[in-house]
Amino acid sequence: MTNVRTKTEYDLEERTASFGEAVLEFVKRLPRSPINDPLMGQLVRSATSIGANYCEADDSVSKKDFRNKIGICRKESRETKHWLRMIGVANDLTKPEARKLWLEAKELNLIFSKIFRNCVEARA
Repeated sequence: MTNVRTKTEYDLEERTASFGEAVLEFVKRLPRSPINDPLMGQLVRSATSIGANYCEADDSVSKKDFRNKIGICRKESRETKHWLRMIGVANDLTKPEARKLWLEAKELNLIFSKIFRNCVEARA
């Protein structure tokens, strides 16, 4: 594996959309149950919200609007990590895949946290 990064790896719109799609595919394979159903709903909402809010941030009308939307991306990516953890606990067989998605949610959270901090520091 080389250390060369492609443009798409830095394209957050594509990365967040691909992540949302991966979560949707993951959830489709989970068994329906009284425990899984609410967890799956929460996961789908938070995971797909990351990309939607990033698109809104990208089209923001002001720095304040951008900072607010990036803050939402940061919160939603953190919440997604929580729901993936709960689904991993509830479904032993899907733990490895949930963990892989959790790692991507963590990376997205770190990215959005850094962007958010940079916005806050720029105001000071």
